[in-house]
Amino acid sequence: MNYARLAMAAVAATVFDAIYGFGVYGTLLAPEFAKYPAVYRSAQAGPAYLPLMFAGLFMAIVVVAIMYSKGYQGGSGVAEGARFGLLLAVFVVLAFSAVNYATLEIGRRLAAMVGAAAFVEWLTIGTIIGAVYKPAAGSRR
Repeated sequence: MNYARLAMAAVAATVFDAIYGFGVYGTLLAPEFAKYPAVYRSAQAGPAYLPLMFAGLFMAIVVVAIMYSKGYQGGSGVAEGARFGLLLAVFVVLAFSAVNYATLEIGRRLAAMVGAAAFVEWLTIGTIIGAVYKPAAGSRR
């Protein structure tokens, strides 16, 4: 395992996720979230929780980067990362978006929008990890 590249991949994916999250969840989907004030924090209250959110996302991305490094089979990092990202995306949509729709009082439209946004987000995170991570010399399978 190449720890330096693993850290670089996690940082690159986290930076992407922060930008993507602001643009998609914080801007494009904000009007949809605002329709459910009993479920989601307001734009005024939310910033106080951003450090916790970013710390949690960074640690989650470190974990998925480690998972990627353990399953890396050689070949194109971008292709491997995209395949890995596809698996992550399907997992997140099914485990979180579908569960949130079933348990939170949100509409189908918001659930579908969040599911689609999460799919693109985690597909891209996997691809970024694959593009940045390189195995340590002599560790290819």
